[in-house]
Amino acid sequence: MTYHLDPRMPAAEACIQRSMLERWASVQPDKVFAVFADGSTWTYAQTLDVTIRTANALRALGVKQGERVMVWLPTSADCLRVWFGLNYLGAVFVPLNLAYRGNLLQHALKLSEARLGIVHGDLHQRLGDIDRGQLQTIVVLGGEGQPVEGLKVLPDSSLQSTDARAPELEREIAPWDLQSIIFTSGTTGPSKGVLSSYVHLHEMAKAAPFLDGDDRYLITLPMFHSGGVMPVTAMLIHGGSIAIVESFSTENFWPTIRRAQITTVILLGVMGSFLLKRPPSDDDRNHTLRTCTYVPLNDTAPQFHERFGTDIHTHFNMTEISMPIVSQANPTALGSAGRPRDGVQVRLVDANDCEVPVGTVGEMVVRTDCPWAMNHGYAGNAEATAAAWRNGWFHTGDGFRMDAEGNFFFVDRLKDAIRRRGENISSFEVESEVLAYPAIREAAAVAVKSEVAEDEVMAIVALKEGEAFDPADLIEFLRPRMAHFMIPRYVRVVDGLPRTPTAKIEKVKLREEGLTADTWDREKAGITIKREKVGVKNA
Repeated sequence: MTYHLDPRMPAAEACIQRSMLERWASVQPDKVFAVFADGSTWTYAQTLDVTIRTANALRALGVKQGERVMVWLPTSADCLRVWFGLNYLGAVFVPLNLAYRGNLLQHALKLSEARLGIVHGDLHQRLGDIDRGQLQTIVVLGGEGQPVEGLKVLPDSSLQSTDARAPELEREIAPWDLQSIIFTSGTTGPSKGVLSSYVHLHEMAKAAPFLDGDDRYLITLPMFHSGGVMPVTAMLIHGGSIAIVESFSTENFWPTIRRAQITTVILLGVMGSFLLKRPPSDDDRNHTLRTCTYVPLNDTAPQFHERFGTDIHTHFNMTEISMPIVSQANPTALGSAGRPRDGVQVRLVDANDCEVPVGTVGEMVVRTDCPWAMNHGYAGNAEATAAAWRNGWFHTGDGFRMDAEGNFFFVDRLKDAIRRRGENISSFEVESEVLAYPAIREAAAVAVKSEVAEDEVMAIVALKEGEAFDPADLIEFLRPRMAHFMIPRYVRVVDGLPRTPTAKIEKVKLREEGLTADTWDREKAGITIKREKVGVKNA
């Protein structure tokens, strides 16, 4: 069967994983596709072979085209072959965060509608005391499978097959078929399962303009995260290669880059800062890392480029969309996420979806020229789907502003924004300045209700080991760096900030906790912050 595609949509063989694997295994069978942490490798031919064998084992377990299968595995060769094997059958990859347990796990399983799960041996006992939805059978990999009441537990041999013949499909896989369900971080509420087609993942992965078939992408983010599956798909599109490590490590980063001949990587949050804090070395430019995706583009980005000689790029993305904002190499507009790429339309709008003026903060809404190039809803959540896709645009929930040159600047998650005495405050900007204080390791800024009206700003901070800290000193540090209305009234010191399973700060929990007994109050300490008078001479 041949599909008649919209001319703006990639051809089926260009965006469907099965077709891409078969093509590269034919064109360049001996080229290495994957390098693993233990030093082992798969060529393209080997990758196709292990994918087909895994697909046949899944087929023997009854997996059908279009069926959703829960995958609960660390980033590894096993996770890669199960993902590829499922998509080779036209089945749906539903990876779960390794930190899930209890109600979070129960929620995700219900939304997954999975009958079968592929689960690591260290995790499967968490399935024992929860409502597992439709889950009936699990295959346990990487450990001994112990009985779980009410579940059929199969050994890892169930996912091995000697059959190397490509399984036949009930029908040709279509570009708009459901490829995966990846769960959001859940920073503002329960995690949502994002429905992603083959076109969606393809368009997200190919959006980075600097990648080609000579690249080797270091995969540091988990495959239950879009930042893990996207780079793998990008290299599959270009015929490049990947190297998989369990997680980011400051100490091991450059040795891994050199040993595995890495050419590109994503550095999120403080990763780049951690690398810059290591002592300078004569080997700082003795490496293969040509490009780096640096998010956010803060003042450490040009330092990274200058010290290590790596070209810096940045972007804005989320699980639901397909990287609509990208930059050119070494952008100079610090704080920017870039500009809209070809094939997407981006607007900043108010609460009524009316476009806001340049320089004004509005919610970013997105749509694409290519059909199916973004998510097509949330699993089991029609209400959230309708709300996000209202008026024909996908609403990101993120506040941005655009400058006169067309650069887009992230301001805050709309639900995290703070309003104090008529001023809108970005928690992101408050946190950036608080984190500049030498004693502070991590920080979050949240709104707490004012006894007068609107909000007050509270900073919750965790300190570096062995550091002394006086909140009053922090306030004095911030005075020359921030607008008066942004300076926190409240400061609370904690051992560590609560985080979601995808390591994002759980601000909803901090807001719920509010003012605790150990919260320091600037006003009670007698410290007042006044608006600086401009243009008024003393009498």
